[in-house]
Amino acid sequence: MRVRRPALVLLLLVGILMAGYGTAYVASPEVRFVSRAGMEESRILQGRRPISKMLKDPKLDPDLRARLQLVLDARDFAATLGFAAGKTYTQYADVGRDTLLLVLSASPPDCLCAYIWKYPIVGRLPYKGYFDLGAGRKAAAELEARGYDVYLRPSAAFSTLGWFQDPLLSTAVEGDTVELAATVFHEIAHNTLYVKSATPFNESFAQLAGYRAAEAFFRARGDSASAAHAADRWLDEIVLGEFYDSLAARLDTLYQRSRGDTAAVDAGRLDAARWARQELEDSVGPKLRTYHVGRLPERPVNNARIIAARIYRTRLALFEQWYQQHGADIAASVAAMAQLEKGAEADEAFERLEQALPAP
Repeated sequence: MRVRRPALVLLLLVGILMAGYGTAYVASPEVRFVSRAGMEESRILQGRRPISKMLKDPKLDPDLRARLQLVLDARDFAATLGFAAGKTYTQYADVGRDTLLLVLSASPPDCLCAYIWKYPIVGRLPYKGYFDLGAGRKAAAELEARGYDVYLRPSAAFSTLGWFQDPLLSTAVEGDTVELAATVFHEIAHNTLYVKSATPFNESFAQLAGYRAAEAFFRARGDSASAAHAADRWLDEIVLGEFYDSLAARLDTLYQRSRGDTAAVDAGRLDAARWARQELEDSVGPKLRTYHVGRLPERPVNNARIIAARIYRTRLALFEQWYQQHGADIAASVAAMAQLEKGAEADEAFERLEQALPAP
């Protein structure tokens, strides 16, 4: 199964402003990190090219041409839906490498508790992105040496929440066209609605917006097969979210029951890993429409991986219920959600959504 690329939020503006603080840069790893993010964003912005001009080049690779045109069409469609498209994805930037950045998540081995990084404006985030791939690997090794479960994964796209005119990056162009369109809608959805310190809510909302908008987009183009694929992928995400909820519940019970007993925790994690493997193969796999689950290798429980997977699949059934309540209309759903969540922060986002829906 292909792992969904995370949409990483970076405070790049502050990074640029702080880049000149020489003494702090030498003394503080956090200032060095934010400064590096600012410099990388500056480099990306300097390398942007208008997609409209690229499409006029007769020497442009035909496959890239088709994908760039699809992106422009998708972002224009996002604007018709009321998404805050702005100038996002009207330009293209070749980052010059296969991996844009690495995203680090961490958790104690006896608790599904995300290691939290704090940033100005965007608040608390359960991950940290590294443009410097070596620095990301070093940070992961340091946390692992301190006993944490760690998960370091590549990311091909991110949103600056409207601070900059986000270009389409070369790392995000690959993959099937449905995922490409969904990525466009997903990232623009972050410009449309962002709740401070509510990463699981923001990413799960953007999943709904990404796939349901992609479904509407392809249907409007008369591409019923791609529209169905987008809808099926969203329904698969709901199924996977329910699986991860069940796995998390088993682990939460284990960790509460075995607190302080390392041997019991280790044994329980092995049992949970065996259950998860069997569940994916026998129960979850047959329900999936776009993902394929075959015979899976044995894999130990890693709390950081589970937390990272759930960020994009948190209570997705609520978002689908909201969508259906608004006439299966993604434009109406997103507009109403943005109104509902005005001024919300952190856990309040899900509380408002739950209160706005009728009880099951």
